[in-house]
Amino acid sequence: MIEIKNIAKSFNHKKVLDDISLNINDEESLAIIGPSGCGKTTLLRTIIGLSRPNGGVVLIEGVNIFEARQRELDQLRLKFGLVFQYAALFDSLTVGENVAFSLREHTELSETEIQKIVAEKLELVGLPGTQKLYPDELSGGMKKRVGIARAMAHNPRIILYDEPTTGLDPVTTSNIEELIIKVHCELKVTTVIVTHQMNTVYRCCHRIVMLADGKLIETGNPEETKNTQNETVRKFIWGGL
Repeated sequence: MIEIKNIAKSFNHKKVLDDISLNINDEESLAIIGPSGCGKTTLLRTIIGLSRPNGGVVLIEGVNIFEARQRELDQLRLKFGLVFQYAALFDSLTVGENVAFSLREHTELSETEIQKIVAEKLELVGLPGTQKLYPDELSGGMKKRVGIARAMAHNPRIILYDEPTTGLDPVTTSNIEELIIKVHCELKVTTVIVTHQMNTVYRCCHRIVMLADGKLIETGNPEETKNTQNETVRKFIWGGL
């Protein structure tokens, strides 16, 4: 379980996160929604320990990640896989090398074992046999899939997605959504998706939390969120109507 308690974060005296408290359960699929600049990505980065808050704590399986020693923090981070908004692949590395990157950095697996894992993960995301391609030879949707394969390489228990369908056409968006659902169900991971795409939210997530002006203003399942009486939430999910 991830426990977020009273998290506060400011940049240049502007509050980005204001007393955020939230529990994320094992094997849950959670969406964090809200308008641009509301703190969604900052919260995601705080959960994994990449952004240190001004106040509050994040507990991963009871361990405060901001008090953990570096070695313990490194072990905790291996429980996470992070899928970046624009895939963030290394342009100078092949697809296979991108997927293998964390395995080479954080494990002592043999090259044979690494190549087996790379092949398995690429197969899972529907890109078998693409190990020798470079990112500039891939479409936007293929890059997203490689990013997901890389995030899964070390078998994390939690996968965080930052705007996984941004910039994709409707068909590719639907394919990525189906892949997120497949990964969640087959690997039984905890899934956290930061997005403003409501179709992605409704298809992929069991629970929704919404941020606005740095505060958590709504939490509920998709049906509850659709029927909320909170005017700010209604305007966001229905496009201001």
